[in-house]
Amino acid sequence: GPKAGPRVGIAWAGRATNWNDRNRSIGLAPLLALAIPGIALVSLQKQLRAPDRELLAVQPHIRRLGEEFTDFADAAAVIAELDLVISVDTAVAHLAGAMGKPVFILLPYAPDWRWLLERSDSPWYPTARLFRQTRPGDWDSLIAEVRAALARQLGF
Repeated sequence: GPKAGPRVGIAWAGRATNWNDRNRSIGLAPLLALAIPGIALVSLQKQLRAPDRELLAVQPHIRRLGEEFTDFADAAAVIAELDLVISVDTAVAHLAGAMGKPVFILLPYAPDWRWLLERSDSPWYPTARLFRQTRPGDWDSLIAEVRAALARQLGF
């Protein structure tokens, strides 16, 4: 539809069979704190777990597109129309980074080795900004930091 303001894509969970899924996937609920009036949130989440499906069903301000993706081309077409992507360590984060789209990547306290340590940038994705947990399992502090960065980046 017509663009009324910034569009931000969100993805909160990776593949459930990933060895580190319990640490890297956070569920939709914490990301609801990113809802800032004037910013359109777009779900890029392809596979929904039951609690997220129920919660997303009662969030009319979040446009649901990820469930309709049939391949990476679909995801890339949507990402191309966004101003920013916010994602945990998933294929969505890598796709946005590879496309040169601004992307905030949310990382657990002990992230995958590819993200290196003690840095907020990525040598592989120049448009990526890394947000790291400072304590294991503490997504709330990280989401608060992301919300402040989101407001600054988009001028809110």
